[in-house]
Amino acid sequence: MYTIAALYHFTRFDDPAALRAPLLALCEREGITGILLLAGEGLNGTIAGSRAGIDAVLAHLRSLPGCSGLEHKESHSEFRPFGRLRVRLKREIVTMGQPDVDPVSAVGHYVDPCDWNALISSPDVAVIDTRNDYEVAIGTFDGAIDPKTDSFRDFPAWWEKNKERFHNKRIAMFCTGGIRCEKSTNYLLGQGVEDVYHLKGGILKYLEEVPEAQSAWQGECFVFDGRVSVGHGLQVGSHELCHACRRPILPEDTARPEFEKGVSCHQCAGETSEADKDRFRERQKQIALSAARGERHMRNIPGD
Repeated sequence: MYTIAALYHFTRFDDPAALRAPLLALCEREGITGILLLAGEGLNGTIAGSRAGIDAVLAHLRSLPGCSGLEHKESHSEFRPFGRLRVRLKREIVTMGQPDVDPVSAVGHYVDPCDWNALISSPDVAVIDTRNDYEVAIGTFDGAIDPKTDSFRDFPAWWEKNKERFHNKRIAMFCTGGIRCEKSTNYLLGQGVEDVYHLKGGILKYLEEVPEAQSAWQGECFVFDGRVSVGHGLQVGSHELCHACRRPILPEDTARPEFEKGVSCHQCAGETSEADKDRFRERQKQIALSAARGERHMRNIPGD
């Protein structure tokens, strides 16, 4: 059984590059897979491994400057959810492209999962899903607004175009684990919005703590690892991944005429050229050859 830890923490690292080598060495020694991002604004990632290995990495991360309060969310998987380990230096740990946004200075009001339903059912609250469009497509909260953004860096432009819709509303926002809302709530505060709230721990914490019978969540939650999606209780969901566009699909979508394993699905068949599809076919051939040898091809594991 693999333990999966999703985590992020905003703090100020003077020299994030100096933190990379010791962290990478520890993860390799403990057999950890997944991804960890380091930047001047903090750290972010999802990792998987043995119970002891995850505990060792979490202890190391909490020993870093300003990270003693780092929180994480745990789940488990019977199969390895990542193909390899990556520890990367980035400009931002989640890309918004707004240099003045600083979650260390201020964020919206945290709302515990047990109090979320009451907040979002209030008529003076507008609920905004800050995730990407393909994530929203497989699950969201009842009544939530979908900005239909391709990436998180599109959110500020969407807000600028739509802000007048919300002039008399309190704003409640949510995302998978909470990190995008740390930035989006700080951004709205900087735009002069006073009453801003976000779901503490994100959708994952809500699905973990709120019983399905009391839940306002509809569908499944996309996750960036081999599970693809999870439902209530963080049980593995029903979705698979199109390895051409990396979007979630249902098992029945594989019967659609646009689907070719590793090459296209109904969502991306019209987005790629024949040259792209030929390249994907060659990649899929290598995956099949790896499988025939009893190996698992790295590119066949979501989140890789």
